[in-house]
Order: sequence, then C-alpha cells, then structure tokens
Amino acid sequence: MVFSSTVFLFLFLPIVIGAYFLFFLPAQRTGKTGFRILSNFILLVASLFFYAWGEKLFVFIMLLSILANYLLGLWVSRTREKTYGKLVVAAGVFVNLALLGTYKYANFLVDNINLLLGSLGIEPIDLEPVHLPIGISFFTFQAMSYVIDVYRKDADVQRNPINVALYISLFPQLIAGPIVRYRDVARQLITRLVTMDDFAAGAKRFITGLGKKVLIANTMAATADKVFAVPPDQLTPGLAWLGVVCYTLQIYFDFSGYSDMAIGLGRMFGFRFLENFQWPYIAQSIKEFWRRWHISLSNWFRDYLYIPLGGNRGTPFRIYFNLVVVFFLCGLWHGSSWTFVIWGLYQGFFLVIERLGLEKGVKKLYRPFRHVYTMLVVIVGWVIFRSESMEQVGAILSAMAGFSQGAGLEHHVKLYMNAELVRTIIIGSVFAIPWIPWLSDLRERRLAPRQDSLSRLLDGTYAFVTVVICAAILLASAMWLSAGTYNPFIYFRF
Repeated sequence: MVFSSTVFLFLFLPIVIGAYFLFFLPAQRTGKTGFRILSNFILLVASLFFYAWGEKLFVFIMLLSILANYLLGLWVSRTREKTYGKLVVAAGVFVNLALLGTYKYANFLVDNINLLLGSLGIEPIDLEPVHLPIGISFFTFQAMSYVIDVYRKDADVQRNPINVALYISLFPQLIAGPIVRYRDVARQLITRLVTMDDFAAGAKRFITGLGKKVLIANTMAATADKVFAVPPDQLTPGLAWLGVVCYTLQIYFDFSGYSDMAIGLGRMFGFRFLENFQWPYIAQSIKEFWRRWHISLSNWFRDYLYIPLGGNRGTPFRIYFNLVVVFFLCGLWHGSSWTFVIWGLYQGFFLVIERLGLEKGVKKLYRPFRHVYTMLVVIVGWVIFRSESMEQVGAILSAMAGFSQGAGLEHHVKLYMNAELVRTIIIGSVFAIPWIPWLSDLRERRLAPRQDSLSRLLDGTYAFVTVVICAAILLASAMWLSAGTYNPFIYFRF
C-alpha cells in the first residue's frame, strides 16, 4: 500500500484517522494515560497492517527487529556506564546490520564472490534470490538510532514496547522516509497535541506532496523509464537528454513528494518530523546540495558515522577518507548494485575536491555559472543512479555529449514528446524553485505589521485561494489515480 493509491486515500486513511482520534481526543482533553496508550496502539496496529498489506508475512521480520531493539535498548541502558558498555551497543549495531545485510546484500555479495570463484575455476555458490522487504533500510536505521541514542543518553530508554514498536513502524515514514531519529520524537511518543491548525497544516502538506508525486513525478517517470529502456546503440543526444531531464525531475518530486506526505501525515497525528528537502536544485555547490537533499539521511550518516570516524578532526587525508567512506556506504544504502556504489563514490569525490579548493573557485563564478556546475554534476550523478549497469551509464553519457550511435529513425525525441510532457516539464522546473515561499515571506513582511481592513481582506483571500488550490490538487490526483495512470514506486530497492 502506498500513499498515492485510492485504497490508502479513501479507505485506509479515513478509517485510521477516525479510530485514532476516537481515543486521542479524550487523551488530549483529560490527560488520562489509558486513552493515550490506546491511541498509540491504534496507530501501531494500523502501521503493521499498512506494512503487511504489501509485504504479508515479511511483517514478522520488522516485528523481529522491533523486539530485538526493544531488548537491546533495555540492555544498553543498564550497561552503558560499565566498561563493556561499548561492546553492548556495538552488538546492537551488529544485529541491525546483520538483518539488513541478510535481506538486502546477500545476493549481491554472493554474485560478486561467484565472479571471483569462476575466475579461479571453482564451483559457484548457489543462493536463491532473497526477498528484499520494502523499507528495511529506513526502519533498520531508525532502530539503530534508538539503541545509539539511549547509549549516548540523548534520550531515555523506552520501557513500553508499544512505543518502541510505534517509533520503528509508524506508517507515515515507514517505507519511504524521512529517517526519523529517536531523540527527535521520544517525547512525542509519550505526549503530543493536535490542534485544528496542526491538522489543517498537515493535510495541506500531504496534499502538496500527493500532487508532486501523482501530477509531476509520475508523468516524468513514464517518459524517463521508456528512454532508459531504449537500447544503447539507438540513443540520440536529444533523446538521452530528455530521459535524464525527466528523471532529474521525477526523483526530486517523487522523493520530496513522499517526504511532504509523511511530514503532513505525521503532523495530522501529532508528530513533528524534521524537513527532508530544502530546494536542492537551487544549490550552488555539491556541498550545499547535500545540505538540501535527503537531509534526514545526510544527518544520520553525519551524526552516527562521520563524526564517530573523526569528522573534520585530524589530518586533511583523514577528513577526505571519512567523506569517501560515508558516501561509499551512502551509495550502498540505496541499493545492492555497483551503480549505487559508484554513484556514492562519485558524490564523495566532488565533496573532496570542493574541499581541496574547487569550492573557492566556484564561488568566484557568476551565480548562474555556479548553478550550472552544480546541476551538471547532479545530473550526471542521476545517470549513474538510474542506470542498470555501467555500460548503460557510458552509453547515455556518450549520447549526452554528442557521441551517440543512434540514427534517430526508430527512437527519436518526437516519439516521446507530447503537450502533457512539455507542460509538466515546465511546471516541474518552475516549482523546483522556492518562489512560492519567497512570495509568502514577502507577504508576511509587508502585511504582518499592518492590522487594517486591507491586510485582513488579503489574508482571507490568501486562505481561500489556498483551500481552493488544495482541493483542486486532491481532485486532480484522485482522478489521475482512478484512471489507472502510471504510478511507479521507486523505493522498492531501499
């Protein structure tokens, strides 16, 4: 079950909201613990059902992770002051990584070992394809966050297993993020408030994300997937650029759209999740890009890996080594494929050379040129990220550079272009820039000091227009989904 489905929008979500607030509102009004526990239990049952809808019996893998980390948290809290406390938390990290490695990387590891064995004339290892539970990378990282935060005393140990289970399995961010760290929501699991303004703001955020996903990302995906399926020897420069531009817009609006929906849903239920995207396509360097793109993952690697490795301390070589290790693992986190590993190393390489002096040189450039540099690096990275093999990466990059083999007879740009695609590319390019927040800030600065009838009229008009736009987005998204339009889920490898 995904957010962008009629089952979720018109069946699952309304039922969950009704059942949840049946117990949450009395808990909020009276402060009685029993109602709060019941409201958490309702969310937990809904989250497990949400996951089991698509993964069926593999929900027990997540339940095993929940049980293991609940017990590990208790163990760590009792031993963190002792001499072997580090060994206990290390054991907790190992358990989580072992679970992740078994289901996500076993086939990848065996395939690469078999290449080596084959070169030595040794019989290959026979391993059946291992099913990858959706979202295992997200909920495993959150589980590790719980154990590590308890060890560091960044948060108190949670003795109620329902709250630990709810933290790890909470359906708004379960299968596509953002990665929520335990210390950021520890208090919210125990006590939280939901006002009408909170619920309305959450609903608005959810609808915005739904529109990003359904109306923009899905349209881009249909063309991007077709172009990336074209045989390499039939690519033309125009076709290659069309596919890459479509994918560049697709992955941003899909991923940020899911994050918007998760943040909105969380707020509707009383949780405040941190932002995950801050307009990454306006970045002026790769360093800035990673401060804006998938912020929850970047911060997770920074706090739980980069800083423990030494961070910015030590010799320059050590700092560069830390960066490369982090982005090597960041690439591997996204999927068990060499293209993901190379994409991670590619990102790490540019972060290193920017530290070596490239960033200073880039800053001297005229602002549009800084943006062109950043977007070219990002776009080439998306070619690596999206491709199925390095051979395909080479073919697409060669075609983009003008060294294509295709004659443009069987596959050409006009075959894939239509009015809807052109319109969506323009809309996507416009809304990848934060001009609406800029205008909103300007409105606040100009109207906030004023308390006259004109300012109240403009505020009322703004609120009315916002409601109308949200209603239109929701209606259009529902119509698109009901019509059975292309609706890919790109997180199946996470």
